Formats: sequence, C-alpha cells, structure tokens
Amino acid sequence: MSGSVLRRLCLGILLVAVVAAARTASAQLAWPQEGVITMNAKWRFNELIARLEQSIQKHGMALVASASASRGAASRGVKIPGNVVLMVFRNDYAVRMLEASIPAGIEAPLRLYVTENTDGTTSVSYRKPSAVFGPYRSPRLDALAAELDPIFSEIVRDAVAQ
Repeated sequence: MSGSVLRRLCLGILLVAVVAAARTASAQLAWPQEGVITMNAKWRFNELIARLEQSIQKHGMALVASASASRGAASRGVKIPGNVVLMVFRNDYAVRMLEASIPAGIEAPLRLYVTENTDGTTSVSYRKPSAVFGPYRSPRLDALAAELDPIFSEIVRDAVAQ
C-alpha cells in the first residue's frame, strides 16, 4: 500500500471517528422530547433556584414540590453537579386540565429543571405546556396550554434576567 493511500485511509478513519464522537456528544445533549426550552443564567445554582421560586410566586403559580438528585447524593457524601426539578402548577389549572382530559393528569405538575454548569453558572429547562398537552389532541387542553406557555416563559425569563 502506497504512503498516499495509507494517509487517505487514516484520514478517512479519523474523520469517521470524529463524526461518531460528535454525534454521541450531540445525542447526550439533545432532549428527546419536542418543545423543550433551555435558558442559561449567570446565577449560581442556589441563587437561580431562589429566583425561580420568587418568579413562580410573582406570576401567580405555585411551587408544588421539588426533587434533587444532587441534594440526595450530598446527604450520602457523594458530590455531583447541582440539579433540581421544581414542580409548578395551580389548582384552578389542574381542575380545568382534568375536566378536559383525565389521562392528562399524569402531566401535572409541570416541571422546571435546573442544572449546574461546570463554569458555576446554571441552566433551566422546561417543556412548553403546549408541547406537554399537545399529544392529547383536546381543544380545551390546547386553550389551557396557550395560557400557560407565556406564564412559564415569563417565570424563566424573569428568573434568569441579569
């Protein structure tokens, strides 16, 4: 095999490896669902959580519950990057949701996912209510989601604002 052919073969193998690695990294960062919005914030992890809690209240929603794998791990002496799921809804929306679709009840409360980045900043991701409720194909759920989409957008936008 000539040197020129061997070089091209090595370059081809390298190119395939780079593309495969890029696809793997991209797949790990991609959300499997449609309608996920992610916003980055300069705030540290606990600061952004506090800002989100204030913004949830400001926009007339309720923090129903939260869950954090990083806090659970810390209680066992294990350190992982901060993450918390904030579960957000309001009872009048819950009643309307259930009147429109009993099966849609599994979707409530809606969630905000806060993650700590390696540079000390944080990100918050959420699935737009219209994306969550869209698969139910209910005009009443679509109307509810149309009300909730801007509320969730404003909650997150206010919390991440500089």
